[in-house]
Amino acid sequence: MTGALEAAAERVLAWAAGREARAGGRRVLVVEGRSGAGKTTLARAVAERLAAPLIHMDDLYAGWDGLDEGVSELHQRVMVPLAAGRPAVWRRWDWAAGEYAEEHVVPDADWLVVEGVGAGAGVLRPYAAGVVWVDSPTEIRKRRALGRDGTTYAPHWARWAAHEDAFYAAEEVRENADLIIENAGE
Repeated sequence: MTGALEAAAERVLAWAAGREARAGGRRVLVVEGRSGAGKTTLARAVAERLAAPLIHMDDLYAGWDGLDEGVSELHQRVMVPLAAGRPAVWRRWDWAAGEYAEEHVVPDADWLVVEGVGAGAGVLRPYAAGVVWVDSPTEIRKRRALGRDGTTYAPHWARWAAHEDAFYAAEEVRENADLIIENAGE
């Protein structure tokens, strides 16, 4: 783990320590930002330290045009049940088959970390103990994302960026974030 990531994770943990549970007895920590910003890496580090389950929005999107459906899945299958004190069960999107596949039970824990574009949507914010926005310059984000996912993502970069643009214009997630982490490192 790089020093910058370590510092960012520690900053999030220090900030999160005082946050209240808003989804039943669960404190849900949201890690948001554009593709390639470093959300997943930061969320993994934080979830590991909190001994918290981690849900990736990539597993909920209904394909490249399924951002809104992913938000709905998280809301209906995870947040609403948790807030009502019921078990939460989400379905993984099978990108190859183009359909939802097996179900996953959200384990009991004090914390739940959710990362990805859409996790900070307005409909989800009332359930979140807090929203962390990870910011990174476009050229670095694109290099990271394409380096990570290569030819699988390259043909969809502009398409997904357009979905992000529309989503963030409507939802103002960065403007409503509780904590902003700058991630300009490679």
